[in-house]
Amino acid sequence: MTRLKAQMRAPISVALGLFFLGTASQSASAACQLHSPDGRIKHVINIVFDNVHLRRDNPNVPSDLEQMPNLLNFLQSNGVVSGNNHTPLISHTAHDIVTGLTGVYGDRNGIPVANSYGFFKPDGSVGFSSSFLYWTALGGDGKPEMLNELGKTAPAPWVPYTRAGCDVGAFSVANIEFERVPDDVTTFYGAGSPQDLAVRADLASSSPATRQQATTDYLGIAIHCAVGSKLCQNGFAANDPLPDEPNGYVGFKGLFGNINVQPVISPSGPVKDLDGNVIADQFGHPGFPNGFSPLATQSLGYAATMLESGVPVVYFYIADAHDNRSAPGTFGPGEAGYVAQLKQYDIAFGKFFERLAKDGITKDNTLFTVVPDENDHFVGSAPTPANCDGIKVPCTYAKVGEVNAQIDRLLITQRANTTPFAIHTDDAPTFYLTGNPAPTAAVTRTMEHDLDALVATNPITGNTDKLSALLADQAEMKLLHMVTTSAARTPTLTMFGNENYFFVTVSKPPATACAVQSDCVFVGSGFAWNHGDFQRDITRTWVAMVGPGVKQLGRNDEVFTDHADVRPTVMALLGLSDDYLHEGRVVAEWINERALPDGIRDARENFIELAQAYKQLNAPLGRLGRASLVWSNRSVIATDKVYARYLKEIGDVTEDRDELAGQIKTVLDNAAFHHRPVDERAEDGLGDRAKRLIDHVEDRAERDRD
Repeated sequence: MTRLKAQMRAPISVALGLFFLGTASQSASAACQLHSPDGRIKHVINIVFDNVHLRRDNPNVPSDLEQMPNLLNFLQSNGVVSGNNHTPLISHTAHDIVTGLTGVYGDRNGIPVANSYGFFKPDGSVGFSSSFLYWTALGGDGKPEMLNELGKTAPAPWVPYTRAGCDVGAFSVANIEFERVPDDVTTFYGAGSPQDLAVRADLASSSPATRQQATTDYLGIAIHCAVGSKLCQNGFAANDPLPDEPNGYVGFKGLFGNINVQPVISPSGPVKDLDGNVIADQFGHPGFPNGFSPLATQSLGYAATMLESGVPVVYFYIADAHDNRSAPGTFGPGEAGYVAQLKQYDIAFGKFFERLAKDGITKDNTLFTVVPDENDHFVGSAPTPANCDGIKVPCTYAKVGEVNAQIDRLLITQRANTTPFAIHTDDAPTFYLTGNPAPTAAVTRTMEHDLDALVATNPITGNTDKLSALLADQAEMKLLHMVTTSAARTPTLTMFGNENYFFVTVSKPPATACAVQSDCVFVGSGFAWNHGDFQRDITRTWVAMVGPGVKQLGRNDEVFTDHADVRPTVMALLGLSDDYLHEGRVVAEWINERALPDGIRDARENFIELAQAYKQLNAPLGRLGRASLVWSNRSVIATDKVYARYLKEIGDVTEDRDELAGQIKTVLDNAAFHHRPVDERAEDGLGDRAKRLIDHVEDRAERDRD
């Protein structure tokens, strides 16, 4: 510990007092007033998975969840597991998690794409900002990172809980705890504060272990406290300001980083995982483990400790099991290392549920929600042997790895296009053409046509692949909720690519032509699971809920949902509300009649019919969104005359969609949170208008425009 860190420690008298937390923890949560209809919900546990799959990636190999029966059986036996849940676009970690946390898409939470986004500087050059920053941080364009439609910091997801007297714990979940050092420490505590100086001193050290200490101490862990919470009545707590929060947010405190959380929730020593190991970094320093890729035993262990210390609401994240967690590289379905890691995850969930049961935290008094950020697409050769199942017969692969394509060099080689640009590297890269030209500018139109023409020989299959699957211009990105109120963050275009490829540019410009294709297209062995794109196996994922008020439906894929629906459904089950309209809707189909808000219960069928039409109208991957993407691509690669006609028409469609969606979500919100049922006239009128607009866009997508 550095001397500056030692100076930040609480007085000994405070620390000693924390040893009596066993009795204090009971009162820490006693003030929490959740208002579930029957009053049974006392705890909320929200699990975010990174790319853990319900479906099978190889039909012979049991899926991730099938290999975690302790979790799958708990969910299917006690609640609902839907394999018909969808991500926003583009389908990527930061964006997907934040949409699930807030119930709004990127146009209202400030993240146009993830896990980073480009922005145009005043001189037309391009900078990049991480999508992972603490909630009150500024983005690279000088505007709030979490930028809402009013140009302010979007409402924070922990606020309804803390206002209700409930502390909220977070472990590795996007943007509700510190994400980067020194950035977030400086933003929160202030430049020159003891915390800021301590972190910067660590980062400036010549010792790798000391440099890591800043991350271990401050990232990935937080508790947002209710007013008067005993957990924040000590020298470890700091004011937790949200100056843009609707209706104000004054007097609240929080604990940030393991350096401040651990002494409060585990005063006897470091927090341990479910296997009894200290949760620590690679150098053995207790605190946030290496990077934002915690194992199940680590996340579940830290969450259990928070719950046992009196934190009634916990949000936490668990890394995927298909990347090698003990060495470099990645696995294909059914490989021995993949299967072994899933076994460890399964054991961890068995221990977690057993430990919670001993604490009296069960399905009878706790709302469990599980939401993977996205699915992803495996890139590799066929398995050997062909009939391997991973359990009795391990699978092996001659080649495992996404196909990396240097798209700037391919443009020069195949199209002689030397236009300067930057991209957000991805399976679905967003392009930022230097100078920020208009959509109708010749340089933009040429780039679109050239991207559409690119091909490559796949080094794994030997097939000739078209690299661009669908192109989305700025007008289409606006319809897909990818355009924020910061014009600087709006890309020139997005190329939804071939799902086997990951698109990059040269690390040291200028780019040159490829002498042979292997100079520019090659298998990258470090990663083999692509996401970010629009394809079904990437964007169609799953969601699960268990707890009082949730129907016991088991596996049920009947209802189309997306990540934005998680937040309003949770709020409705808890009897809480947000100070804004969600883009999602309450999934009433999963809630018992007696647990429904009375505004839904009194006209349930009207609500459900209108809500289902609304999702197909407004969700990026609803019928209108999918059809519009096809229409956009066809128009973008057509003649300028066709493109001009499309621009006028899609602008009108987006305006009509936004106006209609605004009316519908107001009606749905009034039913869910303001005791005003959906009357049949509103359901018929608004629902019919939604269906007509969807049909219109689908018709445009099916036409040949020449």
